[in-house]
Amino acid sequence: MKTDHSELARVRLDKWLWAARMYKTRAIAKQAIEGGKVQVEGQRAKASKEISVGTIMTVRQGRDERTLTVLGLSEQRRGAPEAQRLYEESEESVRNREALAEQRKLQADSLFAHQRPNKKDRRLRQAMKGRFS
Repeated sequence: MKTDHSELARVRLDKWLWAARMYKTRAIAKQAIEGGKVQVEGQRAKASKEISVGTIMTVRQGRDERTLTVLGLSEQRRGAPEAQRLYEESEESVRNREALAEQRKLQADSLFAHQRPNKKDRRLRQAMKGRFS
């Protein structure tokens, strides 16, 4: 079995996602693929789909969506710096992710902008909920 990414022509999608450190285990990568969170060339794919260099895929992780181009192939999981050399994220994808992260940050700041309720506020809330009359 070939494991050096310079000799490989094609690799299973779930193995590549695991080797590129998109997912912690191959089982989680397989679940994500089956759940439609990974699209290859705009189409839903199976975990056994073989990809090659130049393949464009979309990977959704939580609220973030990344558009990746495969630059290298590997069947082995290695260090993060080497894993990052296996793919390139499009500039548009990076901008969209950063913009959404900024929006989430601003929303979180506004949620906790008020101070804790004091004793009077708590009693008013409880009265509104019908706990105390």
